[in-house]
Amino acid sequence: MVYKFGNNTADGSKELTQLLGGKGANLAEMAQLGLPVPPGFTITTDTCKQYLKSRSMPPNLKEQVQDALHTLQKQTSAELGNPDTPLLVSVRSGAPASMPGMMDTVLNLGLNAQTVQGLARQTQNRRFAYDSWRRFIQMFANIVLELSHGDFEDILEDLKKQEDIRTDSELGADALERLVQQYRQHLDRAKVAVPDDPHEQLWQTIAAVFQSWENERARTYRRLHNIPDDWGTAVTVQAMVFGNLGDDCATGVAFTRDPATGENRLYGEYLVNAQGEDVVAGIRTPHPLTENARAELGADEPAMETLMPETFAELARVRGILEKHYRDMQDIEFTVQNGVLYMLQTRAGKRSVNAATRIACEMVAEGLVSTAEALMRVEPESLRQILHPTLADDADSPELGRGLPASPGAASGVAVFSASAAEKYADEDDVILCRNETSPEDIQGMYVARGILTTRGGMTSHAAVVARGMGRPCVVGAGSLVIDEVSERLVAYEGTPREVVVTQGQRITIDGGGGRIFSGAAKMVEPSLDANFESLMTWADEHRRLGIRVNADTPEDCRTAIRFGAEGIGLCRTEHMFFHPSRMLAMREMIVAATSEGRRAALAKLQPVQRGDFAEIFRIMDGRPVTIRLLDPPLHEFLPRSDEEQLQLAESLGISAERLRERLRRLTEVNPMLGHRGCRLAMTYPEIYEMQLRAIFEAAREVRGGGVEVAPEIMVPLVSFAGELRRVREMVEAVAREVAPDVRYLVGTMIELPRAALRAGELARLGDFFSFGTNDLTQTALGLSRDDAGAFLPGYETAGVIERDPFTTLDSVGVGELVRLGVERGRAANPDLKIGICGEHGGDPASIEFFAGLGLDYVSCSPFRLPIARLSSGRASVIN
Repeated sequence: MVYKFGNNTADGSKELTQLLGGKGANLAEMAQLGLPVPPGFTITTDTCKQYLKSRSMPPNLKEQVQDALHTLQKQTSAELGNPDTPLLVSVRSGAPASMPGMMDTVLNLGLNAQTVQGLARQTQNRRFAYDSWRRFIQMFANIVLELSHGDFEDILEDLKKQEDIRTDSELGADALERLVQQYRQHLDRAKVAVPDDPHEQLWQTIAAVFQSWENERARTYRRLHNIPDDWGTAVTVQAMVFGNLGDDCATGVAFTRDPATGENRLYGEYLVNAQGEDVVAGIRTPHPLTENARAELGADEPAMETLMPETFAELARVRGILEKHYRDMQDIEFTVQNGVLYMLQTRAGKRSVNAATRIACEMVAEGLVSTAEALMRVEPESLRQILHPTLADDADSPELGRGLPASPGAASGVAVFSASAAEKYADEDDVILCRNETSPEDIQGMYVARGILTTRGGMTSHAAVVARGMGRPCVVGAGSLVIDEVSERLVAYEGTPREVVVTQGQRITIDGGGGRIFSGAAKMVEPSLDANFESLMTWADEHRRLGIRVNADTPEDCRTAIRFGAEGIGLCRTEHMFFHPSRMLAMREMIVAATSEGRRAALAKLQPVQRGDFAEIFRIMDGRPVTIRLLDPPLHEFLPRSDEEQLQLAESLGISAERLRERLRRLTEVNPMLGHRGCRLAMTYPEIYEMQLRAIFEAAREVRGGGVEVAPEIMVPLVSFAGELRRVREMVEAVAREVAPDVRYLVGTMIELPRAALRAGELARLGDFFSFGTNDLTQTALGLSRDDAGAFLPGYETAGVIERDPFTTLDSVGVGELVRLGVERGRAANPDLKIGICGEHGGDPASIEFFAGLGLDYVSCSPFRLPIARLSSGRASVIN
C-alpha cells in the first residue's frame, strides 16, 4: 500500500505507473537515478480504490504510513509536529495518466500555533513561517473542509487594502500573523477547524485527495481524454522544500525541449523567492530560464542562467539525464532552496502537434528512440490540427453555442439556410450551411459550403459523414441554437449574455474540432505539412500491416486521398453522383416512372454521366483498387419535400402534382433506414443496378483501352440473405461478359446487418470480399438511430453506462463481436476472402487498433483522416 522513495524496484514499468501514479513512479525513478529529490513515500492507487469502495481506510494503512513517516523523519532529521525541528510535507495526487490540475494538493502540512514558531526560529524568518501557515490553512480549508477558496481570497484582498499594498509578497510578518488569525476566525464562523495535530491533518488530507478522484472536473477530464474511471489516484507525501526562503531560493517549471516548436533547447520559467503555486496562479510574472529566451521576449529581469549560474548548470545536467532516461521530452517542476536544486516532478511534456512530430523525428536522428517508438510519441488525433485550418489561440470572437465536433477544422462564412442559398451566395463569398438537419438533396449546398452546422444529429449523422468525406468543418447537434429555415435566421440563447439573432448573409465561424460556434469571423491559423510529418508517415507505412483506403466519390476527394497516401478506394458512394442539379431531374424521372420501360428511358440519360464519373475516378486512382457501392438509399430521399418544389418538379416532368404526391406517398416509409433500400432495390427495380453496372464496366473498358489498369470491386449493400447476393452477382457477371469480358473485377458485400455477420460463411462462398459497414451495423446491433442518439448518448457517457460514443469508437465487445464472428466465419468458408472496414470507425484510432487485432486487410476512411489512419495502423502494429 505504501512505497518509499529509493526502493530499488523503480523500473519505469507500466505496472509501477499504474500502482504509484505518474508522479509517484517518476519521483521514485528520479531518486533511484541519484537526482536531488526530496524524500517521501507514495500510497498506491489500489488503496484509493479500496477507500472509494468502502469509504474507509484499509485497516493496516495507518501502520504503514507511520512506518514510512518514521523513515522520512530520519532522512530529514525533522519530526512532524515537533516545534523544535518541525517537518512540513506536501500531499499530492497523482493518477496513472497525467491529469494536470484536476485533483487536489495540500502544501506546508504540519503547521500549527507551536510549529510555526519553531519554523520561524529554525529559518530565522518569521515572515516566511506565517506565510507558509496562511497558505496551508487556505488549502486545507478549501480541499479538506470544502470551504470556498474565494472567501479566503476576499479576506486577503481586504488586508492588502488596509495595508495599502498591491501584492502578497509585500505583506510583512505582523500582517501575515493577523491574516492567519482572520482565517481561523472565518473557520470558527463556519463551525469547522483545521486540526492542531499534524498527524490528523495528514490523515484527513490523504482521504480528501483520494476523494478528489471523484470531483466533477476530474470526471469531466477523464471522459474527454478516455481515462478509465476505475484507475484511482495515488497520494504522494513528500518533505517540503521552500523556494520562498530568500533571494537564493526559487521555483520554476522547465521543458527539456520547446513544447511549441520542438526545438532542442531548455525552455521554461522561474520565480525568485516564491512557491510553486505563485507560478501557476499568476500571482507574479515569472522570468525566462535562459538569456536567449529573455532576449526573444524582451524581458527586463535577468534569466536564471545569469542570476543563478551554478544552479542553472545543475538543472541543465538533470535535463540531459532525464531525456536520456525517459527518451522523451520532459516537463519538470523544480525548487531551489538556499542555492540547492530539488526535483519535484517530471512527466512527459504536453506539446503541440508540430513539436511532437519534430521531437519524434529528431530523437530518431539522435539515436534516442527507434522509428517504432517515434510513432508512439505522436497521438493520431492530434494530426487534425495540421490538416485543417484551426482557430488561433488568441481568437476572441463571441461564442454563440456548442454542439458535437463532427468534422475537424475551422471555417468562417456567411450563414445560409438552404442548399440553394448556399449555391447562390458561394459565387460571391464563403458560406456556412446552417440546417436543422441535412438530407441527400442538400449535397450540392454542402459541396459549395466552407462549413456545415446543424442543430440535430450525432457524430455519424448524414451531415457529419458527408462533411468528413468532403473535408468540410462541421458541428452537429447544436441544440442550444434555434434555426428557422423559413425565416432564414439562427437564434442563440445559451452561452450568450442575451438572445443573439443571426440572419442570412451575416458572418459566423464554426470550430469543427471543438464543436463551437462564434459570431463574426474568428481568427484562424492555416495548416502546414513539413518534412517531419512526411517522415512520420513513412515510418507508419513501414510498420503497419493494415492497408489504408479512402471513402471517396468525387475526383477532388480522390486527388486529396492520393496526396494523403491512400492505397485505393474502400467506398465510392454512387448515390452522391446523382445529386448534381443537372442529373437530379433524370433521377426523379426514373423514380416516378410507372413502368420498367419508363425507368430504363430515364436511366439511359444517367448512364453516360455515371460512366464519365467512373472513368475519371479510375484514371486518377491509376490501377489502385476501387470499391464501388451500388445504389443504397431509399428512393424517396431523391424527391422534393416542399409543396413548391413538388409543383416545379411535376411541371418539369409533365405530370400532375397529384400523381407526383401519390408516388411520394407510396415511397415514404415509417423507418426508411430498415426499409426499401440497398440490394432490396435490385429485387424490385433491377434496371437501376443494371445501368450502374454498365456504366462501371464501360468506364473500365474505356480506361483500360487507354493503358490504365483498372481494378473495380463491385459492392452490394444491405445484404441479409445469400439469395440477394447471388442474384446481384449473376447480374454483375452477365453485364461484365457482355460489356467488358477482359476486365478483372471482384464482387463482394457490405456486412452491415447482424444476420449478415452471423451468416458470413454463406455469404463468403458467394463473394470475393467483405467490407464491414460499421455505421449501420452499430445502428442495427444496438437499436440506435445515429441521427437521434446524439440527443441522449452524452448522458450515457456522463453516467458511466458507456465509456465512449459507439458511433465514434466501435463498441468492441458488442458490435465488435459481430465483426469478429463475421471475419472468422467468412475466412473459414473462403480463405482468400479480402476483408475491410468502410464505416466511420475506419478513421478512429481505438477502433483501428481493434481491427488490426482481427487481421483485417484494410481500413477505409474519409480523405482528411487518412494520415490519422496511417499513424494509428502503424502504432497498432507496434502495440500488437
